[in-house]
Amino acid sequence: MGKTYEELMADLSSERRKRVENRAAKLIAEEKSLRDLRQAHNLTQQRMAKKLGVKQHSISRLEQRSDMLLSTLRDYIGKMGGELVLTARFPNREPVKIKGFTDIASYGVTRSARRSSRAAAAQSRRAAQKLQDAHLSPPRAKPRRGQSPASADRDGR
Repeated sequence: MGKTYEELMADLSSERRKRVENRAAKLIAEEKSLRDLRQAHNLTQQRMAKKLGVKQHSISRLEQRSDMLLSTLRDYIGKMGGELVLTARFPNREPVKIKGFTDIASYGVTRSARRSSRAAAAQSRRAAQKLQDAHLSPPRAKPRRGQSPASADRDGR
């Protein structure tokens, strides 16, 4: 029968055990999911959703995606206080940091804020139009029982 992890670790010298634990911690730190990052920053999906101006279920879906826009990922990382850095790695060459993607944030508002701003502007236009329509249109006469609305307007009743 094979040994358990604890038994294997107990058989190692303390120096070797420390090297294994350090390497494991480094590997774990190198690759984290969005969910792991959020939890490491003690953020709930609810709080993250509030920061991004979306609903909680959107955060849940976002954390399960394997393909997303860079701007979405940049916003998510940025709301946790981080910075998204895009690096290209090629065989036999040093890694290359790709410029331009982090500069998008400096142009102003995030996508979700632009979306909610556009929605608020559209709602404001609709309300203004309703108000204008209400003030410019003559009051409509109420039809009597059995009378059509058009004939009530014509009769002035």
